Amino acid sequence: MSPLYPDTYYAATRNQTITSDGFIDNLEVETCIVGGGYAGLMTALGLVERGHTNIAIVDKHGIGYGCSGRNGGLVFAGYSLGAKALVKQVGLEQAKVLYQFTQGAVSLIRRRVVQYTINCDLVDKGALWANWFKDQSILRDEQNFMRDTIGVKWDYIPPDELNGILKSNQYHGALFEPNAMHFHPLNYALGIAKELQKQGVKIHQECEVLDINYQSPTKQIKTSQGTIKAKNVVLAGGGYIGDLFKPVSSSILPIATYVMTTEPLGDRLTNAINTDSAVYDTRFAFDYYRPLRDTRILWGGRIHARKAKPKDLNHMLKRDMLKVFPQLEGVKVDYDWHGWMAYARHQMAQIGEVAPNVWYNTGFGGHGVAPTTAAGEIVAAAITGENDHYKHFQPWGLPWNGGVFGPSAAQLSYWWYQLKDWWKEKAE
Repeated sequence: MSPLYPDTYYAATRNQTITSDGFIDNLEVETCIVGGGYAGLMTALGLVERGHTNIAIVDKHGIGYGCSGRNGGLVFAGYSLGAKALVKQVGLEQAKVLYQFTQGAVSLIRRRVVQYTINCDLVDKGALWANWFKDQSILRDEQNFMRDTIGVKWDYIPPDELNGILKSNQYHGALFEPNAMHFHPLNYALGIAKELQKQGVKIHQECEVLDINYQSPTKQIKTSQGTIKAKNVVLAGGGYIGDLFKPVSSSILPIATYVMTTEPLGDRLTNAINTDSAVYDTRFAFDYYRPLRDTRILWGGRIHARKAKPKDLNHMLKRDMLKVFPQLEGVKVDYDWHGWMAYARHQMAQIGEVAPNVWYNTGFGGHGVAPTTAAGEIVAAAITGENDHYKHFQPWGLPWNGGVFGPSAAQLSYWWYQLKDWWKEKAE
């Protein structure tokens, strides 16, 4: 049975459906992966590409049901924790290694789209980091830091030149990141899943994991459809993991984020956005958006600890868009949706081994596609004994999420940063 996806632009334009494999009770596999989003899919593909194909993926809903199939579709290097903070926390050499994981992941995604013939509307035209503030030193400092410290070249675009690209009075110059792209995230996930099935990986959708007995060498994963036995277990659930496996789930904060798409704009699109690049801005609470191939604008932003979808979401996001591009007044919103990201308090990906042969690969809220892809490679390499790169993430681990107070604390923190952005803008 095909999983029911939420009403999103991506679900409406998906180009294939994944059919679940027949469930065999007490099926024995080498690795069982819990979660059919990017973290689970990329771990599975990383294993397959290393010759390890006796794998089962189980998901409560379906492939790409959560934020992997609902996100903005931007693909670029780096983590939610910025590069400067990385250097401060673990030192320059470690920070460069961690950043390079994600740089390599962008190239890996390019290779896989071609190698596996995935039709996901890939647009390899870079990303613009547009300056919300008048102070040009924000851009110059970041450009110099990325070049001189991390070894990554971003191009400076002065305000006059940017005005011909993004036709808005809201921005004041930008940095252009050439090693970035954007795509249809759900079709990418489905394309990867289809390839995994070709390689012999078993995929079980609408198969909720109820319990995991991980104390013995052979782990037992109890699901709503029966039991799976495995040597290795990978916990790759994100914002939809619920209370499953407390050592991991108690470190995750499910946080809602929001996205919309406009109606097709035709020639009107270039009156606002005259580029194929993706865009995000320099605020902590930034907007992100990109032109779609059917001339729509996909627009995302805001986060909230309240998981319910706001009743006026389309008006909220449209108001954000019109603040930047008032010339789009009157444009209709065709789709709006939300999704729950998995945030960690430390703003880093959570990758490691919680017990012998029990791996966690989660906490990708605010990180995006490239870090999740890198994490799949890292866990696959650990399981196959290729290397122990997962140890680079040990400084962060699995801190407690704050329990019932965690979401409120995260929301207050977000509002505080929003206030700082507002104050900085008004003080200019």
